[in-house]
Amino acid sequence: MCLAIPGEVLEILPDRPDLAKVEVSGVRRNINVSLLGRPPEPGEWILIHVGFALSTIDDAEARAVLEFLEGLGQTYTDEIDALQDSRIE
Repeated sequence: MCLAIPGEVLEILPDRPDLAKVEVSGVRRNINVSLLGRPPEPGEWILIHVGFALSTIDDAEARAVLEFLEGLGQTYTDEIDALQDSRIE
């Protein structure tokens, strides 16, 4: 299953404005943010699917989605494991 997962933007990479360093449940990865209308700011939440940010979401929605996803148990754990093994350079 491929889930869209909320991630918190830590920074926009200085040499790659199309990439943001994002944290999802303790996993930090570079995510492509070029599909968004504007680059997200550090501290904002984005909805991530297969390495791309699909939209920005507010804190309340991010926390609600994360709570729901964590309730899925092993399915969510598998998604976090896949994210941890992925790379966007």
